[in-house]
Amino acid sequence: MAKNDRINQQILQQLTRDGRISNLELADRVGLSPSACLRRVQDLERAGVITGYRAVLNREAMGAGFVTYIGVGLGEHTKEAQKAFERAMDEAVEVVECHNITGTIEYLLRVECADLPSYKRFHTDILGTSPFVAAITTYVVMGSPKDLRS
Repeated sequence: MAKNDRINQQILQQLTRDGRISNLELADRVGLSPSACLRRVQDLERAGVITGYRAVLNREAMGAGFVTYIGVGLGEHTKEAQKAFERAMDEAVEVVECHNITGTIEYLLRVECADLPSYKRFHTDILGTSPFVAAITTYVVMGSPKDLRS
C-alpha cells in the first residue's frame, strides 16, 4: 500500500490536472528528485491508487456540447431489471457515466449529445423503449464552473 502523505497527495493532484506531465516537471512541482518522484508514482500505480491515464476530450469540439444529467427510476427493483438497464446504458454512446445510486431513484446518468433534437432522440428511442424505466428527470447543464475532468 502506498503512503498517503502530503507529497503523494501533491503528486496525485498534479497528475489529475495533467497526466502527461513529464517526470522531471512533476518532480520539480512536488519538490523531489526525479528518481524519488518516479519511485513514488510507480508505487502509487502498483498499489492501485493510479489505475490509468486517459485523454480528456473536448466534447463540444466533437459535436457533443449538449450535456444533461438524468435521474432514472426503475419500475422493477430486481437484479434482472438493473442488469438489463445497465447493459442498455453501456451500449448507448450518449451515456458517458452511469451511476447506481441510493435514494428515490436508482440511476444517475451523464448524457452528452450534439443538441436538443439529438437528446430528444436518445430520450425517446433509448430511455423511452426500456421496459424497466418508470421515471425520468432531466437536468440540462447550463455551465460547469468546476469540473475536474476538463
